[in-house]
Amino acid sequence: MSDYRRLYIPGGTYFFTLVSYRRKPIFADSVRVNQLRRSFREVKAKRPFDLLAAVVLPDHLHCLWRLPEGDVDFSTRWQMVKADFSRHVPAKTRKNGAKTVWQPRFYDHYIRDENDFHKHLDYIHYNPVKHGLVSTPGEWPHSSFARFVALGWYLSGWGDVAPPDVEDMEHE
Repeated sequence: MSDYRRLYIPGGTYFFTLVSYRRKPIFADSVRVNQLRRSFREVKAKRPFDLLAAVVLPDHLHCLWRLPEGDVDFSTRWQMVKADFSRHVPAKTRKNGAKTVWQPRFYDHYIRDENDFHKHLDYIHYNPVKHGLVSTPGEWPHSSFARFVALGWYLSGWGDVAPPDVEDMEHE
């Protein structure tokens, strides 16, 4: 990880993975997921970006963002989201009195083209099934999958079997 370099492309679209500290299931209840949503809204109001797709699992999340034209600063936005969310997590619920609820850093991937976008979109929506949390993507409540079904991007039964384009992907 020490050689990992972020790729900053103005107005770029990015896939992200963020993980809770020591994989504690901080998003296991809807109250925390809703707080994360509020944190996203707070940051978007100050530093706009498009949240294109997302899934929130008990101990991590994946999402796709598009930055405004000419803007490359996703790192500050994530710092703000993480800080805003962390302020609302009581210290008693943190593992061993940890001062943070997040693992340091986060994973990012610049979306190169439409095929790469669709592959990561599929990865996001299939992730709850991959982790054994549900049988189909439509069963998971903390995902943008239903919105994409309504838009006609997916059929409602999509993901009953593993999509071939995500089988070799590992962004955990």
